[in-house]
Amino acid sequence: MRILVIEDDPAIGKLVRFAFERDGQDVVCASTASEGLEMAHEWDPDVVLLDLGLPDIGGLEVTKRLRGSSDVPIVIVTARGLEAERVQGLDLGADDYVVKPFSLPELEARVRAVTRRSRGEVVGRDDDAVLRHRDLALDPIERRVRLGGDDVPLTKREFELLRLLMHQPGKLVTRSTISHALWGRSAASAKNLLDVHMSSLRKKLEGDRLPYIETVRGEGFRLVD
Repeated sequence: MRILVIEDDPAIGKLVRFAFERDGQDVVCASTASEGLEMAHEWDPDVVLLDLGLPDIGGLEVTKRLRGSSDVPIVIVTARGLEAERVQGLDLGADDYVVKPFSLPELEARVRAVTRRSRGEVVGRDDDAVLRHRDLALDPIERRVRLGGDDVPLTKREFELLRLLMHQPGKLVTRSTISHALWGRSAASAKNLLDVHMSSLRKKLEGDRLPYIETVRGEGFRLVD
């Protein structure tokens, strides 16, 4: 796992880096928001640990910028007494937060939780068989999707979104179910993310073909025969 730590306190950054590298993770640290945003773009981390009190750009603005270009899991690290900022950070798209001073086991547990959601493991592990619908085939082991024999390159979230729908072809999968499975958040707070990923998925699957996915207005989506 690749972990980006955006933290201006060198002691905390060193401690967090040591803890995760001890478990075999790859960790890079940035001491400013500008440096962190650049690393997030170039390094493509699996999770970002983000301090709110950065010297150049506030952590809330960093959250907003990260979420505008990526669905990488974000764990906010903040000081006690800043409840309003924590709430605002979650509303802007952060996945979780920990409060300083924090315990390393708690931080590690929260990182594991948000990355499980990011990888779609909340969908379930009882379905290793290849899923098929019309000329679509989804292999959850190799994480590969084929359409009429051709590979379809999907992002992690697009893959898990399609996987959810292919588990129940023809049946409605609600926005709430999808939002909690993919982002661990309510349908309202994940609305924009879901709509963007659904639009991208449809373009990759349908093009000039008959539609594969039907929108049930105000409720959710389902695969169509």
